[in-house]
Amino acid sequence: MSEETIRLDGEKVTDLVLPFQIDNLDVRGRVVRLGPALSEVLAAHAYPAPVAQILAEALALTALLGSVLREDGGQMTLQAKASGPVSLLVTDYLAPGAVRGYAQFDPEAIKAVEPGAPLETLFGEGYLALTVDKTLNTERYQGIVSLTGASLAEAAGEYFQNSEQLPSLVKLAVRHDGLTGEWFAGGILVQHLPHGEEGGPRHFAAEAQHPNWQHATILVNTLQPEELTDPTVTLETVLWRLFNQDEPRVYDSIPIHRGCRCTRERIQSVLRQFSFDDLMNMREPDGSIRVNCAFCSKDWVFERPQEKE
Repeated sequence: MSEETIRLDGEKVTDLVLPFQIDNLDVRGRVVRLGPALSEVLAAHAYPAPVAQILAEALALTALLGSVLREDGGQMTLQAKASGPVSLLVTDYLAPGAVRGYAQFDPEAIKAVEPGAPLETLFGEGYLALTVDKTLNTERYQGIVSLTGASLAEAAGEYFQNSEQLPSLVKLAVRHDGLTGEWFAGGILVQHLPHGEEGGPRHFAAEAQHPNWQHATILVNTLQPEELTDPTVTLETVLWRLFNQDEPRVYDSIPIHRGCRCTRERIQSVLRQFSFDDLMNMREPDGSIRVNCAFCSKDWVFERPQEKE
């Protein structure tokens, strides 16, 4: 597996988020493609195909949403909790570009689930929570919606409708190369911006039936999964194919990388919160304490606690 995906002309085309705006349509958006970073996250566990696919979609969505946080330390967390074959899915983005993710599932129940199955089949009853901490020192914002709709993209659209009340469209796609074992995920988010009268303040309302928005959604809905996940095509090219007549304006791309935050110091600080008796109960047969990181699957081993005097 290559460390990054680069075209023959030297341009990096994966593990990027590209923000854009189309002034003619009152539309803003972001497009993402994940490659090696996604493969690294998925390689930490032997996920069955349906679980790997929904986790890949969640990571692409998390990169789309989290990359709006430009200040170091800002964090966006996506969490799905449910009663079905997939009981827990957690992904997060830490500015300026680190993503990680993890899923819990029932090994027996998931055998009856096909990749790309509807959310109800994957999760059963549950909810989707998106939590935003703009910086480590600011208040937390959280939005919660039920896990309804056929796909994670539809659930995200419901979140935007409830929280931001902006007409929004999300498309997500996943590709697995059976020969190389590499995973790719892509996604696009477009939103209709509030518009104002000439010479007046901008109104904090957008119209779902506005002709500009309808035009934008028609174009985005022509986008094929292969275009979002093709590691040979730049994100700029994808946007140009969609909106070449509408003069899209792109901003600096945001690099994405896998970033698990487990460290010996961080885990030690957690262990110090337990009583001595609790620590003794955590011991392995050799007396050490072993802590496994659910995100990266790394084992951290600590010497056994000192006995009470």
